[in-house]
Amino acid sequence: MEVRYKKSRKRFSLKNFIYSITIGLILASFVIVTIYPILNTLAVSFNDAIDALRGGIYLWPRKWSLNNYSTVLHKESMMTGLYISVLRTLAGTVLQLAVTALISFVLSRKNFIFAKPISILFVLTMYVNGGLIPTFLLNKELGFTNSFWVYIIPGLVSAFNMLVIRTYMNGLPDSLEESAMMDGAGYFTIFMRIIVPLCKPVFATIALFIAVGQWNSWFDTMLYNRMADNLTTLQYELMKLLSSVSQLSGDANTASITGAAAQVTTTSVRAAATILTCLPIVALYPFLQRYFVTGLTIGGVKE
Repeated sequence: MEVRYKKSRKRFSLKNFIYSITIGLILASFVIVTIYPILNTLAVSFNDAIDALRGGIYLWPRKWSLNNYSTVLHKESMMTGLYISVLRTLAGTVLQLAVTALISFVLSRKNFIFAKPISILFVLTMYVNGGLIPTFLLNKELGFTNSFWVYIIPGLVSAFNMLVIRTYMNGLPDSLEESAMMDGAGYFTIFMRIIVPLCKPVFATIALFIAVGQWNSWFDTMLYNRMADNLTTLQYELMKLLSSVSQLSGDANTASITGAAAQVTTTSVRAAATILTCLPIVALYPFLQRYFVTGLTIGGVKE
């Protein structure tokens, strides 16, 4: 017993202690580098805009104020943009995930003889596209201008997302499908009862990718729906607000705009807009974190 006790004590040597401290400091440094910009932006957004021009704001506001958020949210178009952004994020995520999952299921079937040629065609779209002008003309001819569906249908299928889901489905045991077919189940039953429950991690990962892309998108609004005020998005309205503030002065860092009761700067408005933009995704991520971490390891282990 005494020998074993001495051997166990050796594990807690000075070398191991220094190694643990070093790893801890490196990880702490990564945490600080990652979190500090977010906390600094949050502090600037809640600080008085004119006072923020003095600098020296790091993790805590020096002079509290809600004028920056009032400036961002006082426009009526902001609420319309918020409604459309939430609607397009929910509808776009659900529909794109459903269509992509169905295509991935078909292409992952080993008895589908056209799976490889079709997969190659999908991969080619990741390297070659028609360009901005042909895409705009096509969507215009299809009647997607001044339409909500321009946010959904053109991006309904993503080649990258399809390949990720297909790879995950290929890793599922074939015996599950064979057993279900022996019991008389069809492909749709197999997909709904077996494949979908087993693919929750990859579905959650792809859903987060799609939701972030839909929420942050504003360029399609500018191209197709800039004349339709009832179809504007929050990101597009924030972009217009920042542009209007920046144009008031040649110096984008000190440009200011006077509202009904306060004065704000480009820096303060940008900070408030950034926080408002990040809030929905930050609120959504904790619920998908365990699936997201699992989904990131897809393809990492080969049998």
